[in-house]
Amino acid sequence: MGRVTGQSYQPPITVTTGLFACQDHGGISLDKPTIGLQEAEKRSIADLMQLFSTTDAGLTDAEADHRLQAFGPNEITEKKVNPLIKFLSNFWGPIQWMIEAAAVISLIIGHLEDFAIIVVLLFINVIVKYAQESKAGNAIELLKKKLSPSARVKRGGRWREVNARGLVPGDIIRVRLGDIVPADAKLIGGEYLEIDESALTGESLPVDKKINDVAYSGSIVRKGEMDALVVATGMDTYFGKTAKLAEKIAAPSHFQKAVVRIGNYLIAVTLMLVLLICAIEIWRGHDIFYILQFALVLTIAGVPVALPAVLSVTMAVGAIALAKKEAIVSKLVAIEEMAGMDVLCADKTGTITQNKISVADTAPHGSFKADDVLLYADLASREEDRDQIDLAIIMKLRENASLASLADRYHTLSFKPFDPVWKRTEAVVRKDSGELKVTKGAPQMIVALCKGDEGFETEVNQQVERFAGRGYRTLGVARTVNGDRWEFVGVIALHDPPRADSGQTIKTAQAMGLDVKMITGDHVAIAREIARVVGLGTNIQPQDAIVGVPDEKAGGIVERADGFAQVFPEHKYRIVDLLQKMGHIVGMTGDGVNDVPALQKANAGIAVAGATDAAKSAAAIVLTLPGISVIIDSIKESRKIFRRMTNYSIYRMGETIRLVFFITLSIIVFNFYPISALMVVLLALLNDFPIMTISYDHVKYSSRPERWNMRTLLGVSTALGLFGVLASFSLLYIGVNVFHLNHDVLQSFIYLKLSVAGHLFLFAARTRGPFWSVRPAPILLIAVVLTQLIATLITVYGILLPAMGWGLALFVWGYAFAWFLATDFLKLGIYRILEKEKVALM
Repeated sequence: MGRVTGQSYQPPITVTTGLFACQDHGGISLDKPTIGLQEAEKRSIADLMQLFSTTDAGLTDAEADHRLQAFGPNEITEKKVNPLIKFLSNFWGPIQWMIEAAAVISLIIGHLEDFAIIVVLLFINVIVKYAQESKAGNAIELLKKKLSPSARVKRGGRWREVNARGLVPGDIIRVRLGDIVPADAKLIGGEYLEIDESALTGESLPVDKKINDVAYSGSIVRKGEMDALVVATGMDTYFGKTAKLAEKIAAPSHFQKAVVRIGNYLIAVTLMLVLLICAIEIWRGHDIFYILQFALVLTIAGVPVALPAVLSVTMAVGAIALAKKEAIVSKLVAIEEMAGMDVLCADKTGTITQNKISVADTAPHGSFKADDVLLYADLASREEDRDQIDLAIIMKLRENASLASLADRYHTLSFKPFDPVWKRTEAVVRKDSGELKVTKGAPQMIVALCKGDEGFETEVNQQVERFAGRGYRTLGVARTVNGDRWEFVGVIALHDPPRADSGQTIKTAQAMGLDVKMITGDHVAIAREIARVVGLGTNIQPQDAIVGVPDEKAGGIVERADGFAQVFPEHKYRIVDLLQKMGHIVGMTGDGVNDVPALQKANAGIAVAGATDAAKSAAAIVLTLPGISVIIDSIKESRKIFRRMTNYSIYRMGETIRLVFFITLSIIVFNFYPISALMVVLLALLNDFPIMTISYDHVKYSSRPERWNMRTLLGVSTALGLFGVLASFSLLYIGVNVFHLNHDVLQSFIYLKLSVAGHLFLFAARTRGPFWSVRPAPILLIAVVLTQLIATLITVYGILLPAMGWGLALFVWGYAFAWFLATDFLKLGIYRILEKEKVALM
């Protein structure tokens, strides 16, 4: 294969007025110089090459390392919050103010013990929360680094792929279709680029760029391929200087809305009851300070202070688990969308098939031979671009030594890479003294270039159909003769076999309530053959089945179809839109720059392995391994994460009702404080330790897509919470009328019941089936045992609270466990009723 020739830039011997001052040892100055973009646009390429001490072979590794030290990594630095300020911020906020106010009131009324305990518990709670959130935050930062884009750079005369963070001014890079431009760069070689700068300038239309223009960091290459000289990196780029001026405001997700609704429900219930207590107690003439202190701590216990933190940490921990499954989450809320996804639109190539393309056959046209088809297809390919189709053709040609030797006699003068609009590559090649053009691409595009007799197009289409029936993709190949007249050479067949696990994985997906639809740009016959092999339905529709069709009718077509063939990117977008209008939560896979709109439109945009930087930036989840099994594993993990969040939500709402209603009714009806303010604080803060571990709990993923069902959440939690109120009043009756306990011991008696029963309720809330159906995670079990051991010991031996002895403590444990079994039985009945109602409504 020949190499593209172009202008050669000779290295300057010395540079005394440029950006880098050469030192005696041949190195560069580590001072950080700058060059304005306007100056970079005005200066010639040769001048800039000299200024940056760069040759057409690029920088050496040593030079690049020196400059990386001078300029720093090529990244947009985020403003980091000082860890101390972040820690102290946990003491600031409405809930924290109430805890702090309760501590101050305890000090004012002389309850120094209460004051000290509240302050100590507040610090412990803040430290645990800070540690958990920092751990989750650090994990997310590591995931972000995995998503950092790569760049093709020329170092020491060889092209290589590096992390874009390592680029420095003076590097020569290559940008092509689908790339996010990694740095501000002067275009020095190639024909043209069409660049989307809307994220930088707000201009919706793509901008054409040619040699001597500057491409800005952060812009997206829509068409073309060019070489460029890096002139600015990191915060010195146009994007770096303007990024901090822009802030994206996203609409709240289903998750955020659910958290708000749950929080509002609990806050409204708690505040209503607390205000009722305050009004009645003031009317009764009780001490105003004690009433205020108790009201504050009861509000603390009832308001879901940890709810957003626990749910966010659960998703962050889940994101780490997904990363182990080779799925990197770029937007945490996408976990929820993946859990609820009921339709997956999956690309055929690389997702259902292996993306290991090989040349299966050739069909020469007219007087051409099979070797001619392969030769001209090879000349229209470029190995350094690492394109799968190009590599397959080149490898096939190299199997024939004489044909490979013939190909080496051609020199490539120019090369136009594949473009999704014109769907072909084109090269100008020279052999000896003659020049010709060669092209390969979609057969219909190549046929359109060539002029043949009336039966020519029919003949080619019939050959394409024959190959398609065997599951082969096809490319047309052509060359020019006598100047610019194109001549059709033949058809080349490519085979991309299905993955071995695709069939079984699709069966698993269907059993999980997921409708998998194949989306491909290939011929309908190819799609149907692959669909048949992997066990999908064969109702594969061509894209024109929905073009120009009203949404009402097109929606039904899309729902019933098993897939779509001959699809363009704009059709992907409409398929997603139609499915969403039909009430579906849609996942869409993609890998190219033209998939960006569909990836952004989908509820869960999934960039497959090998996707362009533009697709990765638009997607909510980025896969690092190919295949549909990775997606299904991600959905399973997402459903587990969602189940943990709903389990905690049921527990939190039920526990609030159980505690606040019992205390309120005791005070209003019986004029009796069942527990002290200190005991409420112990319940509210000490119980947060095991709650944080729910993020790691063992759960079973649902066999159906998950949705936030507030009716179910509120119904189950309210019913179980009120059942717990009944249990508490029953124990209160036993304590007063059977054991005849005095006031102080009775409060310890009730406190231990509320503490033990609260965590036993957690074990009931965490499963849809019997509590033993899913074993808890060891960390959750240990946390519960330790906190309840502490609660038992402080009531038995009178540490902080009145002592009541082992006899009463063991009775409380037995009583709480008996009611726990009854609660679990009631839970099963409630879910059965809700399931019957759900089936009746379907």
